[in-house]
Amino acid sequence: MKKHKQKEEDERCKKKPIIDLNDVWKIYRMGEVEVPALRGLTLEIFPCEFVSLMGPSGSGKSTAMNMVGCLDVPTKGHILLDGRDIAELEESDLAQIRGRKIGFIFQQFNLINNLTALENVTMPMIFQDMSSYDREKRGVKLLKSVGLEDRMYHKPTELSGGQQQRVAIARSLANDPDVILADEPTGNLDSKTGVEVMDLLSDLHKKEDKTIVMVTHDAKLSKFADRIIHIKDGKVVNGGKQK
Repeated sequence: MKKHKQKEEDERCKKKPIIDLNDVWKIYRMGEVEVPALRGLTLEIFPCEFVSLMGPSGSGKSTAMNMVGCLDVPTKGHILLDGRDIAELEESDLAQIRGRKIGFIFQQFNLINNLTALENVTMPMIFQDMSSYDREKRGVKLLKSVGLEDRMYHKPTELSGGQQQRVAIARSLANDPDVILADEPTGNLDSKTGVEVMDLLSDLHKKEDKTIVMVTHDAKLSKFADRIIHIKDGKVVNGGKQK
Protein backbone atom coordinates (compact mmCIF):
# COMPACT_ATOMS: atom_id res chain seq x y z
CA MET A 1 0.00 0.00 0.00
CA LYS A 2 2.83 2.35 0.91
CA LYS A 3 4.68 1.57 -2.32
CA HIS A 4 1.48 2.18 -4.32
CA LYS A 5 1.02 5.59 -2.66
CA GLN A 6 4.66 6.48 -3.34
CA LYS A 7 4.23 5.48 -6.98
CA GLU A 8 1.18 7.76 -7.30
CA GLU A 9 3.15 10.67 -5.79
CA ASP A 10 6.10 10.03 -8.10
CA GLU A 11 3.82 10.01 -11.15
CA ARG A 12 2.11 13.21 -10.05
CA CYS A 13 5.47 14.92 -9.73
CA LYS A 14 6.80 13.78 -13.13
CA LYS A 15 4.91 16.22 -15.31
CA LYS A 16 5.65 19.07 -17.64
CA PRO A 17 6.69 22.35 -16.01
CA ILE A 18 4.00 24.27 -14.16
CA ILE A 19 5.84 27.49 -15.00
CA ASP A 20 8.16 27.76 -17.99
CA LEU A 21 10.16 30.91 -18.80
CA ASN A 22 11.80 30.86 -22.22
CA ASP A 23 14.32 33.59 -23.16
CA VAL A 24 12.47 36.19 -21.10
CA TRP A 25 13.58 39.81 -21.32
CA LYS A 26 12.17 42.67 -19.29
CA ILE A 27 13.26 46.11 -20.43
CA TYR A 28 12.24 49.29 -18.64
CA ARG A 29 12.40 52.62 -20.40
CA MET A 30 13.64 55.61 -18.41
CA GLY A 31 13.32 58.59 -20.69
CA GLU A 32 15.45 57.80 -23.71
CA VAL A 33 17.36 55.06 -21.89
CA GLU A 34 16.42 51.38 -21.95
CA VAL A 35 17.28 49.45 -18.77
CA PRO A 36 17.14 45.64 -19.11
CA ALA A 37 16.26 43.98 -15.79
CA LEU A 38 16.14 40.51 -17.36
CA ARG A 39 18.35 39.43 -20.24
CA GLY A 40 17.10 36.16 -21.65
CA LEU A 41 16.00 34.40 -18.45
CA THR A 42 15.22 30.75 -19.10
CA LEU A 43 14.05 28.37 -16.37
CA GLU A 44 11.46 25.71 -15.64
CA ILE A 45 9.57 25.06 -12.41
CA PHE A 46 8.34 21.48 -12.09
CA PRO A 47 5.60 20.06 -9.84
CA CYS A 48 6.64 19.12 -6.29
CA GLU A 49 9.96 21.00 -6.42
CA PHE A 50 11.32 23.31 -3.74
CA VAL A 51 13.30 25.85 -5.75
CA SER A 52 15.37 28.72 -4.43
CA LEU A 53 16.03 31.72 -6.68
CA MET A 54 19.17 33.42 -5.43
CA GLY A 55 21.18 36.42 -6.49
CA PRO A 56 22.81 39.60 -5.19
CA SER A 57 21.05 42.95 -5.04
CA GLY A 58 20.42 44.21 -8.57
CA SER A 59 20.69 40.73 -10.10
CA GLY A 60 17.12 40.81 -11.40
CA LYS A 61 15.69 38.26 -8.99
CA SER A 62 12.79 40.52 -7.93
CA THR A 63 11.82 41.00 -11.57
CA ALA A 64 12.26 37.26 -12.07
CA MET A 65 9.89 36.69 -9.16
CA ASN A 66 7.26 38.84 -10.86
CA MET A 67 7.68 36.79 -14.03
CA VAL A 68 7.58 33.42 -12.26
CA GLY A 69 4.45 34.60 -10.45
CA CYS A 70 2.93 35.76 -13.75
CA LEU A 71 2.43 39.21 -12.26
CA ASP A 72 3.92 40.88 -15.32
CA VAL A 73 4.39 40.11 -18.99
CA PRO A 74 7.83 40.05 -20.62
CA THR A 75 9.13 42.57 -23.13
CA LYS A 76 10.42 39.62 -25.15
CA GLY A 77 10.22 35.87 -24.70
CA HIS A 78 7.47 33.61 -23.41
CA ILE A 79 6.04 32.63 -20.03
CA LEU A 80 3.90 29.51 -19.96
CA LEU A 81 1.61 28.84 -17.01
CA ASP A 82 0.39 25.27 -17.20
CA GLY A 83 1.31 25.29 -20.89
CA ARG A 84 -0.56 28.52 -21.70
CA ASP A 85 1.30 31.63 -22.85
CA ILE A 86 0.26 34.37 -20.42
CA ALA A 87 0.75 37.07 -23.07
CA GLU A 88 -2.16 35.57 -25.00
CA LEU A 89 -4.58 35.68 -22.06
CA GLU A 90 -6.92 38.49 -21.13
CA GLU A 91 -5.94 40.07 -17.81
CA SER A 92 -9.17 38.86 -16.18
CA ASP A 93 -8.53 35.29 -17.33
CA LEU A 94 -4.90 35.45 -16.22
CA ALA A 95 -5.94 36.75 -12.80
CA GLN A 96 -8.36 33.84 -12.38
CA ILE A 97 -5.79 31.23 -13.41
CA ARG A 98 -3.04 32.86 -11.35
CA GLY A 99 -5.36 33.03 -8.33
CA ARG A 100 -5.98 29.30 -8.51
CA LYS A 101 -2.46 28.18 -9.39
CA ILE A 102 -0.14 30.44 -7.38
CA GLY A 103 -0.16 31.57 -3.75
CA PHE A 104 2.03 34.52 -2.73
CA ILE A 105 3.99 35.16 0.48
CA PHE A 106 5.63 38.59 0.71
CA GLN A 107 8.51 39.86 2.84
CA GLN A 108 6.36 42.79 4.02
CA PHE A 109 3.42 40.43 4.70
CA ASN A 110 1.03 42.71 2.72
CA LEU A 111 -1.85 42.15 5.12
CA ILE A 112 -4.78 44.57 5.23
CA ASN A 113 -4.59 46.26 8.63
CA ASN A 114 -8.29 46.94 9.09
CA LEU A 115 -9.21 43.29 8.49
CA THR A 116 -8.88 40.43 10.96
CA ALA A 117 -6.52 37.52 10.36
CA LEU A 118 -9.47 35.42 9.22
CA GLU A 119 -10.70 38.12 6.84
CA ASN A 120 -7.21 38.48 5.37
CA VAL A 121 -6.99 34.74 4.76
CA THR A 122 -10.40 34.49 3.12
CA MET A 123 -9.93 37.53 0.86
CA PRO A 124 -8.44 35.59 -2.12
CA MET A 125 -11.39 33.18 -2.05
CA ILE A 126 -13.82 36.00 -2.82
CA PHE A 127 -12.32 36.38 -6.29
CA GLN A 128 -12.83 32.67 -6.95
CA ASP A 129 -16.58 32.97 -6.23
CA MET A 130 -16.54 30.81 -3.09
CA SER A 131 -19.54 31.16 -0.77
CA SER A 132 -19.10 33.07 2.50
CA TYR A 133 -19.77 29.89 4.50
CA ASP A 134 -17.11 27.92 2.62
CA ARG A 135 -14.66 30.83 2.83
CA GLU A 136 -14.95 31.07 6.60
CA LYS A 137 -14.79 27.31 7.07
CA ARG A 138 -11.62 27.02 5.01
CA GLY A 139 -10.09 30.15 6.57
CA VAL A 140 -10.55 28.75 10.07
CA LYS A 141 -8.99 25.45 9.00
CA LEU A 142 -5.97 27.18 7.46
CA LEU A 143 -5.33 29.40 10.48
CA LYS A 144 -5.51 26.36 12.74
CA SER A 145 -2.99 24.61 10.48
CA VAL A 146 -0.45 27.40 11.10
CA GLY A 147 -1.11 27.50 14.85
CA LEU A 148 -3.21 30.66 14.99
CA GLU A 149 -6.56 29.32 16.14
CA ASP A 150 -6.47 31.79 19.06
CA ARG A 151 -5.63 34.81 16.85
CA MET A 152 -8.27 34.53 14.12
CA TYR A 153 -10.08 37.72 15.05
CA HIS A 154 -7.00 39.80 15.77
CA LYS A 155 -5.91 42.46 13.30
CA PRO A 156 -2.34 42.55 11.92
CA THR A 157 -1.31 45.38 14.27
CA GLU A 158 -2.19 43.10 17.19
CA LEU A 159 0.09 40.31 15.94
CA SER A 160 3.84 39.76 16.08
CA GLY A 161 5.90 39.63 12.89
CA GLY A 162 6.01 35.85 13.01
CA GLN A 163 2.26 35.64 13.50
CA GLN A 164 1.67 38.01 10.60
CA GLN A 165 3.84 35.83 8.36
CA ARG A 166 1.83 32.77 9.44
CA VAL A 167 -1.33 34.61 8.43
CA ALA A 168 0.34 35.37 5.09
CA ILE A 169 1.20 31.68 4.64
CA ALA A 170 -2.38 30.67 5.44
CA ARG A 171 -3.62 33.29 2.95
CA SER A 172 -1.30 31.91 0.27
CA LEU A 173 -3.05 28.54 0.66
CA ALA A 174 -6.56 30.01 0.42
CA ASN A 175 -7.34 28.62 -3.04
CA ASP A 176 -5.25 25.45 -2.63
CA PRO A 177 -2.70 26.54 -5.27
CA ASP A 178 -0.14 24.21 -6.84
CA VAL A 179 2.68 26.74 -6.38
CA ILE A 180 3.67 28.86 -3.38
CA LEU A 181 5.88 31.82 -4.32
CA ALA A 182 7.71 33.16 -1.26
CA ASP A 183 9.60 36.44 -1.59
CA GLU A 184 12.25 36.73 1.16
CA PRO A 185 9.85 34.97 3.59
CA THR A 186 12.16 35.40 6.61
CA GLY A 187 13.53 38.82 5.72
CA ASN A 188 11.63 40.70 8.44
CA LEU A 189 11.80 38.00 11.11
CA ASP A 190 14.21 37.11 13.89
CA SER A 191 16.25 33.95 13.38
CA LYS A 192 14.10 31.69 15.60
CA THR A 193 10.84 32.77 13.97
CA GLY A 194 12.50 32.51 10.57
CA VAL A 195 13.31 28.85 11.20
CA GLU A 196 9.69 28.20 12.24
CA VAL A 197 8.43 29.79 9.02
CA MET A 198 10.86 27.75 6.91
CA ASP A 199 9.75 24.58 8.71
CA LEU A 200 6.17 25.44 7.76
CA LEU A 201 7.14 25.86 4.10
CA SER A 202 9.15 22.64 4.20
CA ASP A 203 6.13 20.76 5.58
CA LEU A 204 3.93 22.13 2.80
CA HIS A 205 6.47 20.84 0.30
CA LYS A 206 7.07 17.42 1.84
CA LYS A 207 3.65 16.57 3.25
CA GLU A 208 1.33 18.25 0.76
CA ASP A 209 3.45 18.10 -2.42
CA LYS A 210 3.29 21.86 -2.84
CA THR A 211 5.72 23.38 -5.31
CA ILE A 212 7.68 26.09 -3.47
CA VAL A 213 9.58 28.85 -5.24
CA MET A 214 11.53 30.96 -2.76
CA VAL A 215 13.30 34.17 -3.70
CA THR A 216 16.12 34.95 -1.27
CA HIS A 217 19.62 36.33 -0.89
CA ASP A 218 20.22 34.24 2.26
CA ALA A 219 22.45 31.27 1.44
CA LYS A 220 21.54 29.60 4.76
CA LEU A 221 18.02 28.99 3.48
CA SER A 222 19.33 26.95 0.55
CA LYS A 223 19.37 23.79 2.67
CA PHE A 224 15.58 23.70 2.41
CA ALA A 225 15.59 23.68 -1.40
CA ASP A 226 15.82 20.77 -3.83
CA ARG A 227 17.31 23.04 -6.46
CA ILE A 228 19.07 26.38 -6.34
CA ILE A 229 18.91 28.73 -9.32
CA HIS A 230 21.49 31.51 -9.28
CA ILE A 231 20.62 34.71 -11.14
CA LYS A 232 23.13 37.38 -12.12
CA ASP A 233 22.78 40.31 -14.51
CA GLY A 234 19.24 39.28 -15.37
CA LYS A 235 19.88 35.70 -16.43
CA VAL A 236 20.48 32.26 -14.97
CA VAL A 237 24.16 31.55 -14.38
CA ASN A 238 23.70 28.28 -12.52
CA GLY A 239 20.55 26.18 -12.55
CA GLY A 240 21.61 23.95 -9.67
CA LYS A 241 21.29 20.19 -9.42
CA GLN A 242 18.68 17.97 -7.87
CA LYS A 243 19.67 16.78 -4.43
